[in-house]
Amino acid sequence: MPTDIKISPSWKEKLESEFEKPYFEALINFVKQEYQTQTIYPPGKEIFKAFDSCPFEQVKVVIIGQDPYHGVGQANGLCFSVREGIRNPPSLVNIFKEIHTDLGKPIPTSGDLSRWAKQGVLLLNATLTVRASSPGSHQNKGWETFTDAVIKCISDEREHVVFILWGAYAQKKGEVINRSKHQVLMSPHPSPFSADRGFFGNKHFSKTNAYLKSKGLGEIDW
Repeated sequence: MPTDIKISPSWKEKLESEFEKPYFEALINFVKQEYQTQTIYPPGKEIFKAFDSCPFEQVKVVIIGQDPYHGVGQANGLCFSVREGIRNPPSLVNIFKEIHTDLGKPIPTSGDLSRWAKQGVLLLNATLTVRASSPGSHQNKGWETFTDAVIKCISDEREHVVFILWGAYAQKKGEVINRSKHQVLMSPHPSPFSADRGFFGNKHFSKTNAYLKSKGLGEIDW
């Protein structure tokens, strides 16, 4: 069984039982082999960055993505986020546009969303690794089972968390969330292919802050 999973202690305690399951051992063996033989993103030490940046008990918001970016230097372990100095991908451009429209905030030059993570936003991709230039290459290897368990764990053991589900894939993944004790916000995906069909104008950022405020929790500085 994999005992060398390097992930923040708060999450390790919650997810220990997943790490011991056969599917996870097979997943880790696959991922290790891929890192040894292929170019894989993000860098190995950043696979669990979403968790390391946002301890379990500090999670206020969960945003669900699908795959890490597969271009050179883009992925940094947080969904929708890119490294400092990398051009913002189209979906992230649209996210920043919606924040600007919704909250009047200026559009940032940096697409690194670490500052959100530090405030309690878990930026969770369904699949945590990908082969360079090959979107979807690490799907159906076990990551989705693991991230489903993460979502269920937050839903079961926390309360008053805002789950933001953009697009059909994230919405399906969010079916396990207990709607009676969490806020679930859904809209089309911010991709240029769908943003005009209801992502723009969804006001998810102001709605998130209004909900957090109503529960006596600190708002997010988007």
